[in-house]
Amino acid sequence: MFQKILMFINTTGVMNMTIGHGVMMSIALVLLYLGIKKKFEPLLLVPIGFGMLLSNIPLNGLMSPPVLEIGEHAIHTKQVGGLLYYLFQGDELGIFPPLIFMGVGAMTDFGPLIANPRSILLGAAAQFGIFATFFGAIFLGFTYPEAASIGIIGGADGPTTIYLASMLAPHMLAATAVAAYSYMALVPIIQPPIMRLLTTKAERRIVMEQLRPVSKKEKLLFPIIVTILVLMLLPAASPLIGMLMLGNLFKECGVTDRLSETAQNAMINIVTIFLGITVGATATAESALNVKTFGIMVLGIVAFSIGTASGVLLAKIMNKLSGGKINPLIGSAGVSAVPMAARVSQVVGQQERSDNFLLMHAMGPNVAGVIGSAIAAGVMLSIFG
Repeated sequence: MFQKILMFINTTGVMNMTIGHGVMMSIALVLLYLGIKKKFEPLLLVPIGFGMLLSNIPLNGLMSPPVLEIGEHAIHTKQVGGLLYYLFQGDELGIFPPLIFMGVGAMTDFGPLIANPRSILLGAAAQFGIFATFFGAIFLGFTYPEAASIGIIGGADGPTTIYLASMLAPHMLAATAVAAYSYMALVPIIQPPIMRLLTTKAERRIVMEQLRPVSKKEKLLFPIIVTILVLMLLPAASPLIGMLMLGNLFKECGVTDRLSETAQNAMINIVTIFLGITVGATATAESALNVKTFGIMVLGIVAFSIGTASGVLLAKIMNKLSGGKINPLIGSAGVSAVPMAARVSQVVGQQERSDNFLLMHAMGPNVAGVIGSAIAAGVMLSIFG
C-alpha cells in the first residue's frame, strides 16, 4: 500500500515540476492578467494564456501524440493522444487560418479601401517589415524558409503566420505563432510610441475629408475581382485570399445572410478558441525556453515595428504630396491586425484633437494590410515552398 502511495505521488504534476515549467506558467498568468484585467485583446490572450498554462502542468498529456503499435499486418493505436494534440492538427495542417480569414472577410467592410484606393499603398508599405526582417534573419543564420516564417510576424497577422510556418518551417510553428499573437494583442502598446516619434503634433491633428459613398455594386464586385487578379498571379495565396474574399462575398451579395452570420459569429468564435488554446499549448518549457525562440521573439517585434514605421513614413510622404490632406497616423494601420490597428490610429488622433475621427480612413490601409500580408505569404510560399 505504501509503495502504491509513493507511485501515485511520483506521478503528480507537483513532483515533476521544473524551473522551466514555473517560468512558463508565470508567463501564462501574465497573459491572462493582461487579457482579463487590462482587457488587451482578451479574445486572443485568454485562450492563449490558458493553453500555455495547461501545457506546462507536467504529465497531463494534453499535447501528447498517440502511441502507435506496429503489428505484423497493421499499425494499431496503443494509446490515443491528448485532446489539444488533435486540435493542434488544425494549425499544423493549415486548416484553421483560412477559416479565420473567412470569418474576417465576413466581418470586413472594404468600402473605405474602395473609396480611397491609395490606401492600398499604405497596406503595401507596412509589409516592408516582413521583407526587411527576412533578410535580417538570413544574416543571423536562419534558413530561407525559417527566415520567411519569422519575417511574416511583421504583418501582425496570427493566422497568416501559422499558415506560412506550418508550410515552410513546422518546427518553428510554436515560437512564431506565440510571437505573432502576442504582438497582435499588444498593438495598443507597441504602436503609439512609434507613431508619435515619427509624426509632428500638427500632422497628428490633421482632419481628413469624408470618404465618398461606395455603391453596393462596387462592394459586390470587389471580392470577385480581387480573387481573380491575385490568384491568377499568385496561386499559392489561394487558401487565405480565397477564403477572405468568399467571406466578404457572403456579406455583400445579400442572399447568404445565414452563411455570413455563421462565418462572422459562430464559426470564427469556435475556430478562435481552438486556435488560441492550441497556440498557447505549443509554448512549453522545452520548446520556448531557448536562445532560438528568444531570437524569434526579438526579430518578430523588430518586424512589427518596421512595418508600423514604414506605413507612417509613406503616409507622411503622401501627406506632403496631397498638400496636407492625409493624417500620417493612418499609415500605422497598414499592418493587418484588423480592426485593432485602425482603432489605435483613431485613439492616438483623438488624443491630439477630440473631434478628429480617423477610424474609417484607417480602415482602408488596415484591410489592405490583411490582403498584403496574405500576398506576402503567397510570395514566400511560391519561392520557398
